[in-house]
Amino acid sequence: MFEIRSRAQRLVLQLAVTLAMIPFLIPIVTMVQRSLQGRGWGNYLAVLQVPGFGRFFLNSFIIAACSIALVYLFTMMASFGFSKLRIRSKEVYFWLMMAALTLPEVVLIAPLYVTAVRLGMLGSFWSVILPIAALQIPFTTLITRAFVDGIPDALFEAARIDGASTWKTFWYVLIPLARPIAVAICILVLINAWNSYLLPKMFLINDNMGTVTLLPEFFKRQYNDDTPKVLAAAVLTAIPEVVAYISLQKQFERGMAFGALK
Repeated sequence: MFEIRSRAQRLVLQLAVTLAMIPFLIPIVTMVQRSLQGRGWGNYLAVLQVPGFGRFFLNSFIIAACSIALVYLFTMMASFGFSKLRIRSKEVYFWLMMAALTLPEVVLIAPLYVTAVRLGMLGSFWSVILPIAALQIPFTTLITRAFVDGIPDALFEAARIDGASTWKTFWYVLIPLARPIAVAICILVLINAWNSYLLPKMFLINDNMGTVTLLPEFFKRQYNDDTPKVLAAAVLTAIPEVVAYISLQKQFERGMAFGALK
């Protein structure tokens, strides 16, 4: 780790960090300012009065929670297998999984839609949850495997010597030690699932199954949009993500650092 000792170095570093933040802060400040134009806080009140506003948040919460659970479970199992188990041709399987990172979501819409119709899942939350989870697992497995590689093999060998099965070794050794990367996984999946627009738009065909990303559409018109209310909806929908990230920031940064360095 680099250690900054002199006062001049700390000032230069603080200045560099501040300047680096400006391009990210400008859109946020502009969005909040424009959301208050016209009716001011009345724009936010109009968003809160959208029919089914609470239901939109509940639907997004269900999709995000289920996606996080699936991604966490399968990511941990895959990382454990690729890193610590003796599996024939496991590197081939690993890089086949990594190839899925090259597939954009929009390219998969048509086959996913056909699959959802044939399985009778169209209009259900699972038609959105399963694709979101499947698209996230390759990346989360990539960073989690690097983390699991850094856990000493001696811990797993000791568990086997004590008579622990593979499943118990996974559950009682890996899971407790992988908490930092688990928080990183949860935050990453939360952001992607909460902000998902195309999949809910295509597959949740019932009016009462919309998500928070569809709230701005209530203020879009044929020839012009009510921009302040659209931005007010965007601000409100971003609050849960911001709160979650701030609450788990230290664990998230620690997990991402371990996953990148080990």
